Amino acid sequence: MEQRDSERVPPTLGIGMVGYAFMGAAHSQGWRTAGRVFDLPLRPVLAAVAGRDPEAVRAAADRHGWAATETDWRALIARDDVQLVDICTPGDRHAEIAIAALDAGKHVLCEKPLANSVAEAEAMAVAADRARERGQVAMVGFNYRRVPALAHARRLVADGWLGTLRHLRLTYLQDWLVDPDFPLTWRLQRQHAGSGALGDLGAHIVDLAQFLAGEPLVGVSAQLETFVRERPLLAGVSAGLHASGGPGRGPVTVDDAAVFTGRLASGALATFEASRMAPGRKNALRLEANGERGSLAFDLERLNELLLHDHREPAATAGFRRILVTEADHPYLEAWWPPGHGLGYEHTFVHQARDLVTAVAEGTDPVPSFADGLQVQRVLAAVEESAAKNAVYTPVPAPAPTPRAERAEAQV
Repeated sequence: MEQRDSERVPPTLGIGMVGYAFMGAAHSQGWRTAGRVFDLPLRPVLAAVAGRDPEAVRAAADRHGWAATETDWRALIARDDVQLVDICTPGDRHAEIAIAALDAGKHVLCEKPLANSVAEAEAMAVAADRARERGQVAMVGFNYRRVPALAHARRLVADGWLGTLRHLRLTYLQDWLVDPDFPLTWRLQRQHAGSGALGDLGAHIVDLAQFLAGEPLVGVSAQLETFVRERPLLAGVSAGLHASGGPGRGPVTVDDAAVFTGRLASGALATFEASRMAPGRKNALRLEANGERGSLAFDLERLNELLLHDHREPAATAGFRRILVTEADHPYLEAWWPPGHGLGYEHTFVHQARDLVTAVAEGTDPVPSFADGLQVQRVLAAVEESAAKNAVYTPVPAPAPTPRAERAEAQV
């Protein structure tokens, strides 16, 4: 009997995480919970977390359940009990850590946006492709794909429920930078963050547009603006989106807001707005898709709901209807609560962990991949190029075939 019980315990997958602040807490929640909700082929074990401040990283480890700490990410990668490296640092460290982890034989999860530049993202995608030959997987953390309502929306589009897609409009608005005396954190410095609202929020809605449509953006026309160009220098350490300012001021080197239009490969049109200067909007991600047969709409602040309109219904009774996305046959919901019992933001990270662990165990390509993250990075770069040229329409470069894809094509 004891032998049969032990056989039912899945093998472990040691997780090592670099960074422990806002995203580190969210990722920790995902790793802790995924195996307690879903029947996973591997059991995630929170082996070690790395951060530069010994006391702070120890406190984070105790709070979130990590067994050990490191103050050097290289030491974390070298640990024998770490098989997957989860990167939750500012963007300027993504490429270096991810490439080193992949070259060391580890699987990798990297927070979005994938990098601070197209060149860095390209190097990461090449490293991921090289590692894939050895059986490793790499995924970028666009967690909103894992909202059940958005995963269901993608299923409806893919099944042709909207017919030919014509319009997408997406906004992501926050207000935590409205106060001109909010201090100069790393998110406001280009050398650390790469860009501002564009990379922080715009990356999410670019990914969602391409995910929902199932096709890439091929061109954009954009404007960027920085409304507050100097802010108080940071006093101490920032925590999430909270920080305290000290004496002196420094320049803001990223955008506060981004507005752009785009064209998808099929010819469908898309509009985007990302801002951290929208009073009253805390985390307002909204999208709408219009096709020849109907429309769908989603609001993250009502994340268990999806609005659908079937334009083939009689006009006298037609209109948007609310779908409560809590049924067991909706994406991810087979293991959660009875219908009507909603989920929240943190569950997207549980679903992310489930999908990545499954890909590791099955040896399948996870999505979104580093190639998907690179595609988003190319769109962001095209947005910046367009804005620098007074909103001139700017094509998004088509991705070049990866070496692995070229070899597969040659074998056909």
